[in-house]
Amino acid sequence: MSSDLVTFVAGLPKAELHLHIEGSLEPEQMFEFARRNRVAIPFDSVEQVRAAYDFSNLQDFLDIYYAGADVLRTEQDFHELALAYFRRAAADGVRHAEIFFDPQTHTDRGLPFAVAADGLLSGMVAAEAELGVSSKLILCFLRHLDEEAAFATLKAVEPWLDRIAGVGLDSSEVGHPPSKFQRVFARAGEMGLKRVAHAGEEGPPAYVHEALDLLRIDRMDHGNRSMEDEGLIRRLADERMTLTVCPLSNLKLCVVDDLADHPVPEMLRRGLHVTLNSDDPAYFGGYVADNYVRLAEATGLSREALVQMARNSFEGAFVDDAAKTRHLAEIDAYLAEVG
Repeated sequence: MSSDLVTFVAGLPKAELHLHIEGSLEPEQMFEFARRNRVAIPFDSVEQVRAAYDFSNLQDFLDIYYAGADVLRTEQDFHELALAYFRRAAADGVRHAEIFFDPQTHTDRGLPFAVAADGLLSGMVAAEAELGVSSKLILCFLRHLDEEAAFATLKAVEPWLDRIAGVGLDSSEVGHPPSKFQRVFARAGEMGLKRVAHAGEEGPPAYVHEALDLLRIDRMDHGNRSMEDEGLIRRLADERMTLTVCPLSNLKLCVVDDLADHPVPEMLRRGLHVTLNSDDPAYFGGYVADNYVRLAEATGLSREALVQMARNSFEGAFVDDAAKTRHLAEIDAYLAEVG
């Protein structure tokens, strides 16, 4: 690993737009929260937890992901989880992050919506004060549950509507097309919320079409399999649809067999508005800078390509034009400084 590349990427101002906060739960935190909350976990050591992270598909990952989330019981847990993520992100050059959380994962095990929402929001406030990293919160509906459950979650969010930026769609993709959630996404749009959705990770290009046409998304999460559909590639490029791509996640879940074969270079060549993100970094082996560095090393991406994706991350963020201009100027100042 080139130390010059690592240093350059760490200093490059960037936004992270695809991060599941529950997926930043490190094994050490799992043990601490389990001890503090007297929650039994099926592991005797941090090493056993890390060994359990050796999965090879989305469902196996989700099984341990939901088990890990069970140790999160108090506002303080969610506050500490968020702040720990932001400290790592700041060290990676992140200036702004838009983080997902899965309220149904927590309400279905008896936690009030407020526990997760208020804990995360207070962590976000603390992160901006301590680190200067701004952030927004996006709630995701679990697609393996039904649309009525999603509507109930959307109803629960109403008291927090001024502090929630948008809705997303995650969990098991295959067999749960975006069309299943068309009505609840329409309602979210009426409420003034931004709309994003996971599509084309394991699901087919048809799911990407549905996310665009039926959910009317503002941003596409993953989107890898769009590259199988020539018309879809042209459409995404023409519409400047931001794609939040997660290389190390794709490798860990066997969406790609080798980072050298990752579609990002071809996506960029075809004019797609690609960003790089870490997805569930505690489980997938790296935070956002690791995704930049390891993809560049595997595919030979140029420094210019890395800078373009950092620019894309701010352009695709749900912030106002003044903030975008400020962040893009920060990239320019950084490049002038490093030469």
